[in-house]
Amino acid sequence: MNIHEYQGKEILRSYGVAVPNGKVAFSVDEAVEAAKSLGTEVNVVKAQIHAGGRGKAGGVKVAKSLDEVRTYADEILGKTLVTHQTGPEGKEVKRLLIEEGCDIKSEYYVGLVVDRATDRIVMMASEEGGTEIEEVAEETPEKIFKEVIDPVVGLMPYQARRLAFNINIPKDLVREAVKFMLGLYQVFADKDCSIAEINPLVTTGDGKVMALDAKLNFDSNALYRQKAILEYRDLDEEDPKEIEASKYDLSYISLDGNIGCMVNGAGLAMATMDIIKHYNGDPANFLDVGGGATKEKVTEAFKIILSDENVKGIYVNIFGGIMKCDVIAEGVVAATKEVGLEIPLVVRLEGTNVDLGKKILEESGLDITAADSMADGAEKIVSLVKG
Repeated sequence: MNIHEYQGKEILRSYGVAVPNGKVAFSVDEAVEAAKSLGTEVNVVKAQIHAGGRGKAGGVKVAKSLDEVRTYADEILGKTLVTHQTGPEGKEVKRLLIEEGCDIKSEYYVGLVVDRATDRIVMMASEEGGTEIEEVAEETPEKIFKEVIDPVVGLMPYQARRLAFNINIPKDLVREAVKFMLGLYQVFADKDCSIAEINPLVTTGDGKVMALDAKLNFDSNALYRQKAILEYRDLDEEDPKEIEASKYDLSYISLDGNIGCMVNGAGLAMATMDIIKHYNGDPANFLDVGGGATKEKVTEAFKIILSDENVKGIYVNIFGGIMKCDVIAEGVVAATKEVGLEIPLVVRLEGTNVDLGKKILEESGLDITAADSMADGAEKIVSLVKG
């Protein structure tokens, strides 16, 4: 789950991590009032969307007067920002962060991720702040320093000091940088983050080390124990189909193709999308119904797939282990009848109760194309969609 920058900074502030003073605004008037209350000569007007690259897209402006705050707020609110993370459709700006200006001396990068190779949280740091970390990794990887963190003892002060020295934090600010990194790690661990990225981390003229920007992502599987974090969820920033899928415990991600996929198991779903691409088709979604799907759950999955106007055909690929093929077949039949399906449907069943499942499909009297294998099903749905 993603949250907005201002929400991330609220969490960081509660852990003693230094961030600039700022206030959220949902209208131009609120933006001006926020700037007045901050009482600084320079304010930054920042678009709040769940995507990076806002500055390059015109979503971050430095205002040197209240009139400029009003002008920039009016310009940005309601604007659709298109960045490298939003896709070509962009995202509409519905809220702003009005923040005090900072006397920036230097910019750095600090981030935390879970490293699957070591099964550890890793803190990364670089003196190339303000730059996409992927670009740094590709062009100057020697400028990225890492500390692997033992989960028993957490980030140790000596590790934070080593990072601070490696990225050339001024010696008189190393103590502040260490305090910052230790607090950031604690947020990551306590709040079940999957990513915590501060880009840039800045040193200021008055001797502070603070997060000028903050990106926190959270492990959706841990939200049951993070009720306070769940309150930050902004449904306006999410795909309506993905929101609907979450109500039925379906794993759904919208893509830009025209072949809807319904599969059980994330690995099989990925393989299904790959094989559709192999036969020159384009998947419209990733949809994992899980191992314990009911007939009702399958019906809802169908409805969600069909709510995408770009879908011109559906491929159901089920390997029955915990999931029984007859349950899926009953769900497919019920869904097809309920929604009045008028586009091609290919179903491949294998595993537990497969013969019963195939019999249910055959006796349904519906226009369902059976497939003998995953490859056969992919080839058939691509052919049917292309007509």
